[in-house]
Amino acid sequence: MTISIAKKKSKSTKKLESNQSCESLFFKVFHRIPIVIFVLTLIFIWSSSTTVITRNVVRVCVSSRKLTNLCLSAGTHPNIEFPAPDVNPSSRDSVNVSNDGNNSSASPMEGFVDAVREEHPGAIIRANIGNDKVDGEIENAKKVVEEYVQMQRSWTSEYRDQAACDGRGIYVYDLPSKFNKDLVGQCGDMMPWSNHFCSYFDNEALGEAMPEVGKGWYRTHQYSLEIIFHTRVLKHPCRVYNEDEAKLFYVPFYGGLDILRWHFKNVSNDVKDSLSVELMKWLESRKPWVKNSGKDHVFVLGKISWDFRRANGSWGTRLLDFEQMQNPIKLLIERQPWHLNDIGIPHPTYFHPRSDDDLLNWQLKMIRSRRKSLVSFAGAARPDQPENIRSILINRCSSHSDSGTCTFQNCSSGGCDHPKSVIDLFSESEFCLQPPGDSPTRKSVFDSLVSGCIPVLFDPFTAYYQYPWHLPEDHTKFSVFIDQDEVRQMKVNVIEKLMNISRKERENMRRYIVYELLPELVYADPNSQLDKFQDAFSVTINNLFERVSKLD
Repeated sequence: MTISIAKKKSKSTKKLESNQSCESLFFKVFHRIPIVIFVLTLIFIWSSSTTVITRNVVRVCVSSRKLTNLCLSAGTHPNIEFPAPDVNPSSRDSVNVSNDGNNSSASPMEGFVDAVREEHPGAIIRANIGNDKVDGEIENAKKVVEEYVQMQRSWTSEYRDQAACDGRGIYVYDLPSKFNKDLVGQCGDMMPWSNHFCSYFDNEALGEAMPEVGKGWYRTHQYSLEIIFHTRVLKHPCRVYNEDEAKLFYVPFYGGLDILRWHFKNVSNDVKDSLSVELMKWLESRKPWVKNSGKDHVFVLGKISWDFRRANGSWGTRLLDFEQMQNPIKLLIERQPWHLNDIGIPHPTYFHPRSDDDLLNWQLKMIRSRRKSLVSFAGAARPDQPENIRSILINRCSSHSDSGTCTFQNCSSGGCDHPKSVIDLFSESEFCLQPPGDSPTRKSVFDSLVSGCIPVLFDPFTAYYQYPWHLPEDHTKFSVFIDQDEVRQMKVNVIEKLMNISRKERENMRRYIVYELLPELVYADPNSQLDKFQDAFSVTINNLFERVSKLD
């Protein structure tokens, strides 16, 4: 017979078991914490990257008797089809907006826009509107844009002699290095997926040379404009070192790089804005800034305007929303159409000629180039943006690929990372399709023009309302316009429409592009000696002098 004897456990034994139990529980919980933290970190990185890469936007849609299928998108990096303006800014503060977005003293459009923009200041219109009164507001908004563009064109200078600097001095602020040079020094930490991002800042930010394309060709990054412009200003013959001799004041702040350095890091918006705030304080202590409230000062920013007008999201900074930044001139690769002092200047291309001969040789090569394809498109679809027409264009192009009429180069998964492949495609095409991407403008528009390929535009905000100093008012001289609404509604076959343009028309447009436009669309090598041509930088500087001369 088996006898079981249960003894009463001593206090010490109980205490030991209790401690062991606590230690076991402690181990079980904290053993899992590193795993939990690791998983949460991966989720955070994935969600952040998704937002960055896809440019997710918040869409607000309303249907009513007055507003048919009206959608507004507000996001960190909006896909802008039609930015919502303040049609009557002076009366905005006095308007009382009701809960349904209507009010007694404003149109339905103004009331709705004001209500949404109170929550999403970067809101933009992206829809068809079926109301005559609202359509009238849209037309008025377009008229404002056109008036601003005309005013900016009135600042165009006929001056071409860079050597004559009488009364044309430009003063370059010697900013603390944290506002420019130190930002370049952080290049290795800006793009987590790229091991060679810093190489884009070699050769005074022109990037690595590409002799296989031709003389003066470099792997230039689209965000290099700030450094390229700064380098050129430092070497400008009209630079002065005495503030009292200056007509124009240049502030070499690399605001675009300031945005990039924080974009893939989990930091607060206050941190993202901190350098911009410091810059404002620094400028307010300077006599020239105070004298004219910054009106004779110019900033060059190498990203689009919306990146500097952060609303409630986490993308970008609020630099251009600061009160102090309303008077200065801002040169950007994409302007905000309803800000008169926002002026668009060309995206940097890969071509930076060092001499007149470099330009002449390239012009001749593009005129003689054999154009194998009638149409080409280098880009990627936007499946997360149903309003975008890229998928329609890709399908149209693919249906004509067998005949060689249209060539599609898929830029998803790095398909356009090699500049030579894109330049070869454009230089062998008659027309280059240029639909909007993550914003209305595209660097590719300038790549196609430099390659003698006639750009086909679908949104007037892509170029016509952007670059008054570098592109002519008569856009039929250098481009073909097809309304994206007609493409979206399948009212037009883009390829067939382009096939109906005669060879003579194409040749006339190409000659105008290559001989008249091309030289003034590229940024020459900082050590260049151009006698016969003005480049994009020279045109910009001369027009800036013209602009500030009208302040007197």
